[in-house]
Amino acid sequence: MEKSGKSKKRLTTAKELSRIIIEYYQECNQARGMGKPVGWMPPMNGGIEIFYAMDLQPVFPENWSPICAAFGLTPENFRVTEEMGYSRDLCGYLRNINGYVYGLMKNGGGPLGGLPEPDLIISPGAGCIPVMKIFHIMEERFPDAKVFRADLPQVAVEDIREDHLRYAVSEINRLIEFLTEATGRTLDRDRLAEVVMLSDRACALWDEIMAYRKSIPTPFSAAEIGIMFVMVTRQGTQTAVDYLTRVRDEVRERALSKIGVIENEKVRLFWDNIPPWYNMGLLNYFETMGGVMVAETYSAAWSLRLDVKNPIETLAMKSLMSYPMVSCVSIKKRKEMVLKACREYHIDGAILHSNKSCHPITLGQMDIKRALEKDLGIPSLVIDGDHMDERNFSMAQFQTRADAFMEMLLQKK
Repeated sequence: MEKSGKSKKRLTTAKELSRIIIEYYQECNQARGMGKPVGWMPPMNGGIEIFYAMDLQPVFPENWSPICAAFGLTPENFRVTEEMGYSRDLCGYLRNINGYVYGLMKNGGGPLGGLPEPDLIISPGAGCIPVMKIFHIMEERFPDAKVFRADLPQVAVEDIREDHLRYAVSEINRLIEFLTEATGRTLDRDRLAEVVMLSDRACALWDEIMAYRKSIPTPFSAAEIGIMFVMVTRQGTQTAVDYLTRVRDEVRERALSKIGVIENEKVRLFWDNIPPWYNMGLLNYFETMGGVMVAETYSAAWSLRLDVKNPIETLAMKSLMSYPMVSCVSIKKRKEMVLKACREYHIDGAILHSNKSCHPITLGQMDIKRALEKDLGIPSLVIDGDHMDERNFSMAQFQTRADAFMEMLLQKK
């Protein structure tokens, strides 16, 4: 069977996303011409709000990888990386961005105008190891960029203490001092408060949108989860708030009118792990048999409510919590999160994506599988794959196992 490629979108607002993506990358590429310094940084930390408050342009190389996958550029980027001696067993995000900056970018190629070279690099000292290594690679590739080496304690969410927070606050203040010295721009505290308020508003809208997915039938599926692009790149902007307001209104209308993803929703499914960016249509696969991918683990990582009265402290806490919510979380905590979601979203069956490119998120899936069956009576299916490298995924194998799984779930109903 041929791969299904792009996902099928039912939301009008999801179809609008391509315009928002294009505008974001246009803004990135026009920034330097407008006298605005460009900084490359990891996602999921309080630095994005600091950047927008100081009128700097944030760029996220990790987020660029799903764009490359959607445009079918990953095979070429992987080829460049592997010819440099990197192993195929490394994270697909790392292999893709490395191949891009040493291949297509050097030759002036790439979709959406490509990425602008960085004036600043925010090199993290926390998060998953591949993300840290990505920025070490960028430091070598762009030696003229000014580098801020961030440091944060690597602790589980439930173990964050007051001294961890104090240290994170000192790191946020050190980042502001670095940006001031490197760019000559000062931070307007009133503007920062406004940006944090917008970021918190986006998170509130995101939570509201996700809550409507608990409706039966669900108003939209994981196949349209690309809308989280604004939660990655636009947190702290009016653009994100306006877009998510339109998404919320549409999703609410569909939920209240009981308009589902498909006409006859029979089985509600859960997706664990990062989706296959090169083949998002896979998330529509079950729909012909009445199955809808109602919820997933990845989208939960992008919403953390902020204390708008204490901008610096709340951004420090966000920086401490964001990565542990996804890749540095204990198996016990991950199991709790998945079971909680499966209860709340009335899940009938779970797809556990054993992701060769991301072992931290894949770790513990057998424990989760046993807990789902024992505690909730929910069957699950483990599929082998990769969120970036389609060479590690077999569509024929997936189809055989997915069809059998759906037949079993339908017999249980």
